[in-house]
Amino acid sequence: MPIYLVVILAAATMLALAVVMAYLLGWASKALHVEVDPRVEQVNEALPGANCGGCGYVGCNEYAEAVVLKGERINKCTVGGVSCAKALAEILGVEMEQSWPMRPIVHCGARWDDRLKRNDYRGEPTCAGANLVSGVQGCAYGCLGFGDCERACAFDAIHVVDGLATVDYQKCVGCGACERACPRHIISMVPFKAEQMLAVLCSNKDFGKDVKAVCKVGCLGCKACSRISALFKIADNLPRIDYDQYDPDSVEEMKAAMEKCPRKRLIPVGKPSEKDLAAVADKEVPAVVQPDFKTTADKTEWWG
Repeated sequence: MPIYLVVILAAATMLALAVVMAYLLGWASKALHVEVDPRVEQVNEALPGANCGGCGYVGCNEYAEAVVLKGERINKCTVGGVSCAKALAEILGVEMEQSWPMRPIVHCGARWDDRLKRNDYRGEPTCAGANLVSGVQGCAYGCLGFGDCERACAFDAIHVVDGLATVDYQKCVGCGACERACPRHIISMVPFKAEQMLAVLCSNKDFGKDVKAVCKVGCLGCKACSRISALFKIADNLPRIDYDQYDPDSVEEMKAAMEKCPRKRLIPVGKPSEKDLAAVADKEVPAVVQPDFKTTADKTEWWG
């Protein structure tokens, strides 16, 4: 067969295959087409794109689909906050319910020196690992201080300071990663109805005598706070605050409960107010400590 016929036959075959494939692709695009609500893309664009999981979904796109297609609440984006919820309400044409930003509270106030019966732990330096070992510290409820919450936070908003997980509310967006990372579940997400919220900084459920034996600052379960304010409910020897009933304007009642607490475990947490900042305005800021990368070998005196 002449070479030009081979070329023509190959070209014709390729053309025929191209026509067939084009027809099949056109048919598939119509037969398999899935109608997508344009509002899903609009909601996804209005979200911050942090994909932090604070809303309970894998990412922002999945949350956008749930909002539009499943009627999920529009105020679950902790990073976007109120402004994001307003934008979603406008897109969906619904009224925005009253909501508050969710922020974490660490229900423990004991630093290293406050903890009694501490033992030398040499296992895996994580809270999850230490929590599996009994007797790491006397209190079986308090912060372990190995920083699982700190490593879980993508916003650098929580750090272990003197053995205690401490939230930086200036940076915190309320993603809830620290709450999920804590094996002792002493971090809870709370609706912040004010810049500062009153919190019970203890999780010990034991009786007062047992608490004194393991912690210098642990709650004794004396119930004094509950006798002053209905805001406090005693459960398992420990006062708990009903944040659904929390009224930021009940300042005097809260102050009375704080003053009555013998261990001073009722403490406001959150962003410092202007009054708080003014109180420390004349304090000298400590110098920044510079890292010195040396090992014990650098100080060794060699003989030979």
